[in-house]
Amino acid sequence: MSEPPRVQDDMEKGQTITGPTVGRIHATRRHESFAQAERTTLTKRIGIYVKKIEQQLVAYNFEARGIQRVEEHERHAVGWKDYLQIFLLWVSINLAANNITLGMLAPTVYTLGFLDASLCAVFGCILGSIPVAWVATWGPVSGNRTMIFARYTMGWWPSKLVVLLNIVVLIGYALIDCVVAGQILSAVSPNGSMSVVVGIIIVAVITWAVTTFGLQIFHQYERQIIVLSILFGVSGANFDLGTPSQGDARTIAGNRLSFFSLCLSAAITYGGAAADYFVYYPETTSRWKIFSLTLFGLTVSFSFALILGIGLASGIPSNPSYASAYEAGQGALLVEGFSSLHGFGKFCAVLVALGLIANIIPPTYSSGVDFQILGRYAAKVPRFIWNTFGVIVYTVCALAGRNSLSVIFTNFLALMGYWVAIWIAITLEEHLIFRRHRGYIWTAWDDRSKLPIGIAALVAFLVGWVGAILCMAQVWYIGPIAKTVGDYGADMGNYVGFAWAALVYPPLRHIELNRFGR
Repeated sequence: MSEPPRVQDDMEKGQTITGPTVGRIHATRRHESFAQAERTTLTKRIGIYVKKIEQQLVAYNFEARGIQRVEEHERHAVGWKDYLQIFLLWVSINLAANNITLGMLAPTVYTLGFLDASLCAVFGCILGSIPVAWVATWGPVSGNRTMIFARYTMGWWPSKLVVLLNIVVLIGYALIDCVVAGQILSAVSPNGSMSVVVGIIIVAVITWAVTTFGLQIFHQYERQIIVLSILFGVSGANFDLGTPSQGDARTIAGNRLSFFSLCLSAAITYGGAAADYFVYYPETTSRWKIFSLTLFGLTVSFSFALILGIGLASGIPSNPSYASAYEAGQGALLVEGFSSLHGFGKFCAVLVALGLIANIIPPTYSSGVDFQILGRYAAKVPRFIWNTFGVIVYTVCALAGRNSLSVIFTNFLALMGYWVAIWIAITLEEHLIFRRHRGYIWTAWDDRSKLPIGIAALVAFLVGWVGAILCMAQVWYIGPIAKTVGDYGADMGNYVGFAWAALVYPPLRHIELNRFGR
């Protein structure tokens, strides 16, 4: 006598299932379990493979640490050489061709005379470097990266907006550097046989290698002061020191303010990464020494490079060879400045191009760290993979935008300075007003329950952006307030954004503390 068919109650669906169906369900579940096990095994294999690569890179001096706080016992002692290294770090970053090409915009875009442009450049970079120097001092104090430090003001979730903006800044800077280096290498090649594309790729590959195998190579990188001093000497006779700024009084005032703001933005954007390079300094490190040496290093290097660029571009109207070179790109004009030295001049130009690597390394390094700060899953991805991703992104963008360098400079750089100025206003007030007695719990960098909610900071940040937009003056948009100055407006976005955020943050933060206690 045959058995009656087996039955099974499906408790979730309230249905009765007979024997053959039960068999199919069991087979399906076994297949799903096997597939899940395969996926888990594959994930583990990939993780093991990545760890092996990382361990191999450690053997070659790769810095494997991600966003974790550097504890006091992990830091090294500081001597006079380490303090000197602070100054040399910022000098080596900024004595680069990208800042020379930035200076070229004063005569060519803003029609400023040499004296006007030089004064705007020097004082603009000084004002922009002051907050950078202040942020740099928090590296030894906190042991945290700059964008981790931002969590103590912006909170867990709103700080991710700041991190994203900082990544855009870092990759944008690297993009500009790659384009300038590509232009220089193309200009010095025999009859232009090397294309700008090839030059961009060469610099990107070298940068990837240095950032992957650690910053020690970067700290020992050749300084550019000798080569750029040679350029100053051989091209100085072509500088136009006498032609005044062009336009009526209001237009000149607007152009002065816009170029001043551009130079300020070039400096202040380092504020989003300044603490990253000093987290291995002990907590007892003199904050005044870090502040002073950072400010001095940034001011000297920015001023030197910007004035050199202003001088080169001032000679374009009176020197046909300069005018012809500038049509090919800012990098080609820089090469033309060495032309009187013939073969040795081309050799010097190649050194300047390769010197841009020193300027690309910090944003590449910091972008890898910032990608990890975006979330817990992103933090699990090793930094060298994020560095590689960043190099690929800015290389592709550099290849696409290689013919529009001045547009990228004027549109991108000033715009990206706004958010840093707004963030600095909020951070200063948080420290001076609300943290004076409460202090910071640096070990809580990854504990969202001990970090601010961030509502006050987010609202103040957005209000600051409203002010910046109303007062910005870019090629593609001039705010209604900025339009009131001269024919081309005056860029006041940094100052108004800073002021508006500073006005609304204290009362909002007071309410947030009373309501949430953190």
